[in-house]
Amino acid sequence: MDKIRIFDLIDLSIEKFSGKDDVLAGKDTGNWEKFSARQYKQYADWFSIGLLELGITNGDKIATISNNRPEWNFIDMGIAQIGAVHVPIYPTITDEDFDYILKHSDSVLLIVSDKLLYKKLRPISDKIKKIKKLYTINEIENAPNWKEIIEIGREAYNKRIDELEKIKAKILPDDIFTLIYTSGTTNFPKGVMLSHWNFTYQIQRFKELIDVNETHTSLSFLPICHVFERVVNYALQFLGVSIYYSEGFHKISENMNEVRPHIFATVPRILERVYDKIVAKGQALETFKKKIFFASLNHAEKYEFTGKNFFYKTQLSLFDSLVFSQWRKAFGGRIKYVISGGAALSPRLARVFWAAGIPIREGYGLTETAPVICLNNLPPNDIKFGTVGRKIGVEQDLMIAEDGEILFKGPNLMKGYYKSPEMTKEAIDEQGWFHTGDVGVIDSDGFLSITGRKKEIFKLSNGKYISPAVIENMFVESNLIEQMMVVGENEKFAGALISPNFEALEIFANENQIIFKDKRELVKNQEVYNLIKREVISLNKKLAQFERINTFRLVCDEWTPATGELSPTLKKKRYFLEEKYDELIKEMFK
Repeated sequence: MDKIRIFDLIDLSIEKFSGKDDVLAGKDTGNWEKFSARQYKQYADWFSIGLLELGITNGDKIATISNNRPEWNFIDMGIAQIGAVHVPIYPTITDEDFDYILKHSDSVLLIVSDKLLYKKLRPISDKIKKIKKLYTINEIENAPNWKEIIEIGREAYNKRIDELEKIKAKILPDDIFTLIYTSGTTNFPKGVMLSHWNFTYQIQRFKELIDVNETHTSLSFLPICHVFERVVNYALQFLGVSIYYSEGFHKISENMNEVRPHIFATVPRILERVYDKIVAKGQALETFKKKIFFASLNHAEKYEFTGKNFFYKTQLSLFDSLVFSQWRKAFGGRIKYVISGGAALSPRLARVFWAAGIPIREGYGLTETAPVICLNNLPPNDIKFGTVGRKIGVEQDLMIAEDGEILFKGPNLMKGYYKSPEMTKEAIDEQGWFHTGDVGVIDSDGFLSITGRKKEIFKLSNGKYISPAVIENMFVESNLIEQMMVVGENEKFAGALISPNFEALEIFANENQIIFKDKRELVKNQEVYNLIKREVISLNKKLAQFERINTFRLVCDEWTPATGELSPTLKKKRYFLEEKYDELIKEMFK
């Protein structure tokens, strides 16, 4: 396996896919603007030389806050080619986190995508002495634009291209090329230092794991600043897949139909929401069609890769023509794979989507592992429902500690936490094992199953241990429950805070002539409470006696990254929720 640098991907793309005019594509004024590999290289080189002209040198940090778009890649590669360090930041974090990350990372330039972010970040960046200038990607009146750097680089190209090539030649695969701050399920974001090789090791492994090539197309909509979408972005470039960047979450459905992707990456929460909307449409069907719809779902939940008889397959074929073929049309009609990561996907949902002809490839990793440790491969032998697959390469080592924690070693393990040698020592022990903080088991075939987060597992007063994530993942499969947090440390039993699916509750309220002014009144209604209670009782039957939810409270808030309850990757911020609902939690256990 070649030890290559990230920016080597551009030359490989020119060598292998020079005939493609849509290596990258993004929407501009309503139309898809496409870029070839040669255009990609041209912009990256101009940006690199422009940075050199501005005095940016090896090791300098440049922060970006942007949506997914081709320009992100030009900037990313341009930074990498001169040995500077890219610091991509989520657009949805708090002002306090923006301030902390920009200061802690020692960023000298900041590039933001749009007017809203410019207005938000300008007062913050103006107070940080190390930041020399704030640029925008979209053209905004009186704001410095990133094309100014491109123009500087274009004018100096002939003068400095040889110098750029010499700089590139000195950059090693093990050099740090990016600094990614953890998404913040704790109070303190940590800067994860990742090298070129951390990423390029994985993308070369993907050639054997993901059967897509230059004839295929993808849609990118998860935040590209997140390590999961970022490695998929690099891997698809390496494989020659055309990458079309979505206009945003509000346009995913429209963009799916335009691009008709063969592959895309997502997180379980989005799949759960898609499924909930499908079920809601099924509920609205007339009686006969409704029966067929729910019979198809029931049939799909029993899906297996092997062992099903002729009668099951015949029925599935019938349901496919009546129901599931319509699902695939909603995804553009050409899906080969959906890569799922970031959190555990329920086995039930995985079975349903596979039965519907939408193959879900679930994987596992962390920012610190850049991120892929495991990935489910292809049926029938290299995939198991309820697991995150096997490790992706023989160069990786995976072990379960005595306390159940997952430990990892491998070429994709971070260089450490920026400015935090003590935290690095806490995370990576003297034997070189990275302590993931996740708890899991490895079966006899090498498949890893995640059973929870070590810090989240708590003990009831009777000595029994509760793994909240396992219970929560099962409950949010319900069409009535949008989000849930299990609580009860040192109590006699487990309880839960439930943020319901308000869309489903409003339908229920209208059908039952329940009058309400707002969400607060809706969750306080006794009939609504009883509806959720019946659902909780039903789902409890699938749990051991000590795991069951014996008390719960409905909250009137929808949990989102913008309001602070979720991280940008849609993980629950438990410390935030515990503080926000402190009185409600205490009330549950009085």
